[in-house]
Amino acid sequence: MAAPTRKSSMHERNVHRDGYDMARLMEKCPALKPFVSPSPAGILTIDFSDVLAVTALNKAILESEYGVRDWNLPAGYLCPPVPGRADYMHHAADLLALHNGGTIPIGHSVNVLDIGVGAGVIYPILGNHLYQWSFVGTDIDEVALSNASAICASHERLQESVQLRTQKNAGHFFKGVIGKEEAFDLVVCNPPFYGSEQEAQEASGRKWRNLGKKETTGRNFGGMSHELYCEGGELKFIRDMVAESFFFARKVYWFTTLVSRQEHIHDLRRALNRVRPTEVHVIPMSQGQKSSRILAWTFLDRGQQQHWRESRFWSE
Repeated sequence: MAAPTRKSSMHERNVHRDGYDMARLMEKCPALKPFVSPSPAGILTIDFSDVLAVTALNKAILESEYGVRDWNLPAGYLCPPVPGRADYMHHAADLLALHNGGTIPIGHSVNVLDIGVGAGVIYPILGNHLYQWSFVGTDIDEVALSNASAICASHERLQESVQLRTQKNAGHFFKGVIGKEEAFDLVVCNPPFYGSEQEAQEASGRKWRNLGKKETTGRNFGGMSHELYCEGGELKFIRDMVAESFFFARKVYWFTTLVSRQEHIHDLRRALNRVRPTEVHVIPMSQGQKSSRILAWTFLDRGQQQHWRESRFWSE
């Protein structure tokens, strides 16, 4: 059987750089087998237009690579592709190492806030496994939080390292969830990409056509409405996040968010200029033909950054 396709554009520490080793995944997780077949090129793969196949693949990856058993989602909820989420974690780790002598801070003392943690609690799973970070995950959806809580409760290390909180006001990001005495080394976020259901369906149609499939209203990665779209789409969501971040400038070292569309970066830089962070980075990411980027900003100057690292026992 042909070797897996190499995804060399991914982060060098990402174990998924070389693509999916389906033979190994099936050996570890036999439930994946019914969904796997050879491609025309002779490479073992799944039908990525099949949400059940995609979910089975995620379950196999999370058990095989990250030690999470019996991972599952409520029907219809977003099934996030693990390799891209792992890339975010690795680039975020590099960001924390940027002014730390190149050393990535590892351990439970590193506190991460995940805005919109989702039912699959993916970023806490990955960040805790890869770097032993602690997480607070927030969401507006009680069903998603209940499922995330069940996943964490089944794994002692997640139960000890992950807290879940309800964001009761969908118009806020940090207000109502960050405690008075709390501080976070990192914020991560996967915002809703689209501005409306129609826009989400049109994007889904393009994806089906690219996969050579007949158009359908279904989505291979699923997703509830609030996970996929919001008024004003990704751009307004992140603009509002930037504006609110100003009021939590001393509570967070690095704010970050995924940005799916390159054309949004110019407007987001303008939004950042209005709140005057001390440092801004745009970190490119890619997986196969798909490209995205992480937008990162901090309000701490170099002296404040050094004091932060020292007071929170980061390694120098």
